[in-house]
Amino acid sequence: MTEISIRTERRAGRITLTRPRALNALTHAMTLAIDAALGAWRDDPAVAFVLIDAEGDRAFCAGGDLQEIYEAGRRGDFGYPRRFWAEEYRLNAAVASYPKPYVALTQGFVMGGGVGIASHGSHRIVGDTTRIALPECGIGLIPDVGASHLLARAPGRFGEYLGLSGHRMGPGDAIHAGFADAFVPEADWPALTSRLVAIGDAADVDDATGGGVGSAVDDAIAAFAHPVPEAPLVALRETIDDAFAGPDLAVVLTRLEATDWGHATHAILARHAPLSLACTLELVRAARRDPGVEAALTREFRFTARSLSDGDLLEGIRAAVIDKDRKPLWRDDIDSVTPEQIAHMLAPLGADDLAWPA
Repeated sequence: MTEISIRTERRAGRITLTRPRALNALTHAMTLAIDAALGAWRDDPAVAFVLIDAEGDRAFCAGGDLQEIYEAGRRGDFGYPRRFWAEEYRLNAAVASYPKPYVALTQGFVMGGGVGIASHGSHRIVGDTTRIALPECGIGLIPDVGASHLLARAPGRFGEYLGLSGHRMGPGDAIHAGFADAFVPEADWPALTSRLVAIGDAADVDDATGGGVGSAVDDAIAAFAHPVPEAPLVALRETIDDAFAGPDLAVVLTRLEATDWGHATHAILARHAPLSLACTLELVRAARRDPGVEAALTREFRFTARSLSDGDLLEGIRAAVIDKDRKPLWRDDIDSVTPEQIAHMLAPLGADDLAWPA
């Protein structure tokens, strides 16, 4: 497959995204290939840990392949996108619970589906160019791939802010918000990769599922890690907390108008899909009340499964990707979304709810 390279190197399971011209956007086939590799390596004693990276300077992975989803939606085929999301979400859960070290090297844009295959890993490394974001509200979706779980664990009300605004986090903010663990300058990544791949040659890390490998991975990353860069969001913590603690979207928007920074943020939110904003607010808070990656993914799937038929996703992709006019015609105004609409988009799907293995 030209979109992805999957192989073993010594005792490392290697996954490299190889679509740099497409910003390594994640296709259905790539999702299935990664999931199959992780399944094969899970109990294979010859594989001690997983290392995922990507070709190109611009992006680790800028999200899912929206063209596929749009074309299916235009045909009225809502089943294909639902299958894609279900399989992608099961992959995200597999990454989060993987029993062996899972190391992600993420440069450039890390968005949407890229967050799902990187930020749930055990060892998440960012570099000079890393920009992590969840811009889904801008296209009529919600932060999915288990992102509501990550957002719920961010300090204060950063989760609500990041999820609704799609703000791009640099390496410092990404570490502070809990989306990454260590900063390693990208010039050092070849040397770090070589040292990681050499893990397993030593006799003291023969146990592929034990602490020996994990400690060796920790030591390798620590040898190259630099101090965490500045995190500009820290200085805004009080302002963000005050605005985004509002009980609903209307109150959040009103509080944003009280500061100069808030005015700019209000303008960003005003361009996003109102239904997506309101549902994202509820999803982040639901993930605080009921934590866990699988629970978050189940709730997110209820929205995404309805996003083409009952939501704004088709129009959002048209405006952002197909026609590129940046003028989406959302179904609702920002002050007209009702609690009943939110409840409908997030209601259980019955027999079609996302299923998890026992």
